[in-house]
This record gives sequence, structure tokens and C-alpha cells, in this order.
Amino acid sequence: MDLHALTIGKARELLSQSKISSVELTRALLDRIDLYDDRIGAFITVDKEAALAQALAADEQIAKGNQTPFTGIPIALKDLLCTRGVKTTCASKILGNFVPQYDATVVAKLKKENAVLIGKTNLDEFAMGSSTENSAFKITRNPWNEDHVPGGSSGGSAAAVAAQFCCGSLGTDTGGSIRQPASHCGVVGLKPTYGRVSRFGLVSYASSLDQIGPITRDVRDAAMMMNLICGNDPKDSTSAKVDVPDFTGALNQFEANSLKGMKAGVPKEYLGVEGIDPEVSAMFDRAKKVLESLGVEIVEISLPHTQYVVAAYYIIAPCEASSNLARFDGVRYGVRDSEPDDLIEMYKKTKSQGFGPEVQRRIIIGTYALSAGYYDAYYGRASQVRTLIMEDFSKAFEQCDFILSPVAPTPAFKIGENTGDPLTMYLSDIFTLSANMAGIPGISVPAGFSAKGLPMGIQMMGKHFDEISLLRAGFGFERALDLKTDFPVL
Repeated sequence: MDLHALTIGKARELLSQSKISSVELTRALLDRIDLYDDRIGAFITVDKEAALAQALAADEQIAKGNQTPFTGIPIALKDLLCTRGVKTTCASKILGNFVPQYDATVVAKLKKENAVLIGKTNLDEFAMGSSTENSAFKITRNPWNEDHVPGGSSGGSAAAVAAQFCCGSLGTDTGGSIRQPASHCGVVGLKPTYGRVSRFGLVSYASSLDQIGPITRDVRDAAMMMNLICGNDPKDSTSAKVDVPDFTGALNQFEANSLKGMKAGVPKEYLGVEGIDPEVSAMFDRAKKVLESLGVEIVEISLPHTQYVVAAYYIIAPCEASSNLARFDGVRYGVRDSEPDDLIEMYKKTKSQGFGPEVQRRIIIGTYALSAGYYDAYYGRASQVRTLIMEDFSKAFEQCDFILSPVAPTPAFKIGENTGDPLTMYLSDIFTLSANMAGIPGISVPAGFSAKGLPMGIQMMGKHFDEISLLRAGFGFERALDLKTDFPVL
């Protein structure tokens, strides 16, 4: 049995039946990381000793009959989530030696269930990027083709799942950073509704946009992780006080005609997007036919302010980033570049050498847009556009149950292909940004492969706090499409 290939659901079943142990499963994954991660670069930190100790403790709990759905399941964490006693670097030099004294809420929930935390994954520095080429430590490569990017900013988390280094992972999504790498790596990625999952212990990039979510090998595993990580948290003022449904229960009740009568909206503004790859268009057409075969009605809708989404996002997100990253000044924690007599000079050197080029670019944009005389013209106007985008979605959902689109305009591009062209890089998130601006949930589900064998995914976006409809639609699509394709054999 290839233990490294197990889904969360299958691993849970075998652990419950004592056919495998958590120690065996964890060791198999650690051995695979040792063999192949030098090529992929999915992890910044792998804590072997702690992972095996957690696995041993999980086996003891299983033997006592004290198991939960995640007892003994190895999970990877994006290195943007605070982990007590383990470095949290945000893939930045400025936090290269930072060891938190507390756990993020989602990490605490995993520990409470006796999950095995196998390591911290690579990302674009402070989650600013779409390719995981902006890390201060390494470039992550796509397990399907190592010459191509895995997407970003949660590229390490997606690559770790696709390369079978873990059973599942957690990423964060500010403008598509779970869904886009999931699409490029041929796995499932779910961005929950803003406020559905506690952000406590997440090192913020843009506080009104960031959301933590799962990256898994199939839709059922994503539902299992949602059952664990969701819920109100008094430590997080942005955490919503809403009931958490049984996400896996909704899938357990799934029948072949469960999607009959549902309506999928296709925005007419998405159909003529400049630069969309013909293979992506063909994949999207096939996906619509699969959903129609399941009884889903495809309807045309309009999101009239789509043309302003990228511009508004790249004002709001850098503005919030410039505020959030002001704390990294070399005084309280993190790296200090030098010990000069002049405090301002120390600030300058620490930040200019601690932050990478993309982070500096966004801080400068945000600081400029928030400066006196420009606030109303930039941040104020972008906030007004954001309200119009939210209204667009509210009107659209009067006509459909979920909105269907590609995840990205192209399959994964080659490493280095867009690094000198920030605008092209920003446009790679054109289909995903609006979900963050509106605060709605979105899921990426594998939908096929390009001629070069690179995965492509479809995106489904739903109403606020209606992740169940997305999971049902994604589950039905996944079963009907039945790609019959193994994950990459490294």
C-alpha cells in the first residue's frame, strides 16, 4: 500500500480499523519529503521529531478509543500561521528567526484533535504573489512539471498535497491564493466566506480580504477540514457568529440527482477576457456540459463592475498591507539589520533589506494611496467600487445558486516567465479576486489537463456562508468527471 497516496478520508478509515498506524503513515510521508522535496521546495520547515512524537501520541489515543476525524492525520501548514515553538517566517528574511509563543486558532484546533503537524510550507513572501517565486528562501516548483510554477501564494501548501507529502494542508486566500495554486497543482482548494474561519494567529497581509482554508486531494477531504476549522472565535473580531453546518454530512446525503434544479451563473464579462488561453476556454466548456449532465441549468448573468476588480483590489490590498507590515521595524521582534545610533536609519536598513522586492512594491503603493491628498482619490474610490462589486454578486445570486468560471486564464506558466512583468502576474488572479472583494466563498476543483499535462481547474463561487452548495456541486462534478489520473509520480 502506498501510504503517501492516502486521502484524509481513506487514512481515517484505515487508522480506525488499525490496518495502519499514524507512525507508519507519518514516516512514509517524511521519507517521501526526504526523497523529493529538494526538487519541489514545498516546505520551509519540516519538524520530523515533533511529527513522529505527535503520531505516536495519536496512536495511543486511537488504541484507547479516543479518536476524532483528524487523530493521526498528517497535515501541512502554510508558514503564515503561527505555531508555538516552531518558526513562522512568512517566507521573509525579516521574520527569519521568529518563533511564536502561541498557536493560531486553526492550529490549536488541529492539535486538540491530535492531528500530526508535519511542517510549514513555502509561500510568496507575506502572501504577496501568484507563483511562489517571491519567497526569501526558495522557489517552489509544480510537481506535475518542475519547470512551471505551482501558483501562489499558497504554492507550497498546494504542491505538498499534489506531491503527496501530506494528506492535506491549510493555506490562506487574499485574492485567489488557495484556489489558483490548487488549480495549477490539480488539487481541491476552498476559500471559505470571510469570517467563517478564525484569523487569529494568521500574519495578516490584507485584513479585510485574508481567509484561511483547506487544500486537499478531493472534495470530501475539504469538507472534513471545514468541519474542523470553522466556527466563531472570541479572539478574532472578524470571526462571524454563525452556526457551522455538518459539511461532510451534506455530502454523505449526496445522490446522483442532487444537483438537479440548481442553476450555475456564467458572467458574460468573463467570456471575453483578454488573454484567456484556448485550452482553458475548452476546459470550461467541457465543465459546463458535465454540470448540465447532472441537471444543472447554466444561465448567463452579469457582473458589470468586473472590469474594475483588479484595479480596486490592487489599491485596497496594498493599503492594508502597508498598515499591517509597519510593525516589522526591527524593534520588537524579527530581524534587525544593524545597531546604528540613528533610529530612522535602523528602520530604513531593516525594512529595505528584510523585505523582498514585491513586498516593498506593495508597501510603497499602499503608503502612497493612503497619503494626504490621495486617500479619497485612491483608497476611498476603491472602497466605493468594492461596494458596487458586492451589490453585483447580490443581484447575480437572485438568478443562480452558484457562479461558474475558470480559476486562472492560463495553465501554470514557466518559472521566471512573468517575474519581470508585475501587471501580467497580477492579471493571473482576474477570476478569483472578486470573491475576496465580496467576501463570498469559492472552490477550485480539478477539471482537466492542458496538452502539456498541466492541471486546470474550474471555480465555483457561492452565497455568503453557503459553502455546502459549493461542496455539493464540486463533489458531483468531481464524481461525474472522474479524471482517473494519479497524482504526479516523482
